[in-house]
Amino acid sequence: MDYTIIVVIEILRAISWLVLLAAGLGIIFGMMRVINFAHGEFLMLGGYTVIMSTKAGVNIWFAMLVLAPLCVGLFGVLVERLVIRFLYGRILDSLLATWGLSLLMIGGVTLIFGNTVEGVSTPLGAVDIGAYSIPAYNFVLIFFAALFMVAIWGVMKFTRAGLIARATMQNPAMAEALGIRTTWVYMATFGIGSAVTGLAGGLLAPLTGVVPTMGVNFVGQSFITVITGGASMIAGTLSASTLLGSISQGMTILTGPVYGDAALLLAALVLLRLLPQGITGRIFTRSL
Repeated sequence: MDYTIIVVIEILRAISWLVLLAAGLGIIFGMMRVINFAHGEFLMLGGYTVIMSTKAGVNIWFAMLVLAPLCVGLFGVLVERLVIRFLYGRILDSLLATWGLSLLMIGGVTLIFGNTVEGVSTPLGAVDIGAYSIPAYNFVLIFFAALFMVAIWGVMKFTRAGLIARATMQNPAMAEALGIRTTWVYMATFGIGSAVTGLAGGLLAPLTGVVPTMGVNFVGQSFITVITGGASMIAGTLSASTLLGSISQGMTILTGPVYGDAALLLAALVLLRLLPQGITGRIFTRSL
């Protein structure tokens, strides 16, 4: 019984991991159709914000939950104003531009901090379940992954800001005719997506350690999750994270992490072969 509980918690942690990695990208790509190839570096920037803040004596929770999303969100607004706003509707150009940005960020951070792994202690300690012990921080990840999905759904479904954002992304010309400043909406959406990514990077920093090239390890999983999920931002991210995370962690428990990663990739390939438009291109087609 105890082992079953541990397995369930580990699967939920794997699902939460993918949700956290993909949530910000889901907002930017799912709503704006901008391929942010620097997504991994935005995660890295959130991690370094936590590292430098805690070294300066800032409380780790304040660094993760406030400073990381604030710094990365503001950086995202700057990137949108200087680069992305000239590339809307040009998917290949946006991919190349953000790829160049990722290389620039890696080089700049390496120049400043060096190519060594920085770390911060995982808060909260461990929880004993029978004969087993697991990090209590796993429950923090699960909680915030669920909170991400509920908060994004609530904002998009029930607030005026969410309605304006959806209208702008679906028909920008009509939104502009109705008096909506679409440039501001694009800027805010990219900034919020970046802030969510920064928050995810801050939350994952205690588990992964932080190094300038860490984004390379995460950007693949993020894109696989978002593309497999399909067009719907929330339903797509949640369904893909649940399916891929369960398969990956289940295989990891049975065989090891290498086979778990391979199972994730294989499952994504099979799903995209069967559902070229993603899960929500065939299922949950009217979901957010």
